[in-house]
Amino acid sequence: MTKARQARTASKLPSRRSYEQLCTLARTLDVVGERWTLLLIRELMLGPRRFTDLLDGMPGIGRNLLAARLKHLAAAGLLEQVPESSSGRHLYALSADGRALGPALAELGRWGAERLPDPDPDLLFRPAWAIFPMSYMADREAARGVRETYEFRVDGEVFHLRVDDGRVEPRTGPAELADLVITVDGDAFRRIFARDLNAAEAVAQGLVRFEGGPKAIANCLAIVASGGTAAPGS
Repeated sequence: MTKARQARTASKLPSRRSYEQLCTLARTLDVVGERWTLLLIRELMLGPRRFTDLLDGMPGIGRNLLAARLKHLAAAGLLEQVPESSSGRHLYALSADGRALGPALAELGRWGAERLPDPDPDLLFRPAWAIFPMSYMADREAARGVRETYEFRVDGEVFHLRVDDGRVEPRTGPAELADLVITVDGDAFRRIFARDLNAAEAVAQGLVRFEGGPKAIANCLAIVASGGTAAPGS
């Protein structure tokens, strides 16, 4: 389906609201401006996911609303279903048009990074929510010439970053072959992400453990911990 056809299709989608403006920003919000939609795209930026994975990744959305958002994105051409190799069941994945939203989400995330609220134990947090910020806040200059994969393990959640000569891509789940494995206590990771704990201090206190060679450790710290936030990659 061409982008022009996708746009025409999306314009006919049933929606609770439309700005009905000949404006590029209004058109974007018509498609992805509903509540939960950008967070759903955030989850899918990490790779294909099962329905239950998406439900777990967005506490509070509800099954019916998630199904409606997935249907909407599929009709708009931002989403497709792909078979899971291990079971043959279908996974939800972003199309090329959906992945093209990545830079926009990154810029919104950078804006939000400067406006995170003070640490609040009542706010929901999942370590996997940090992996996307870890990629877009990474130091691209430090990543030039580096081709490595860093796996993060935080209280049972596993995700990884692929560094490929300046590109830093986030993925959910374990890496096929990690150059470095970073294990972090969940509370410490939350504090680092919330800027309540400096990453270097967390390493010095033994709250962050590394399994890998010294070169990979040095590269990871340069790319991730220096990339614009205090978190080890956020």
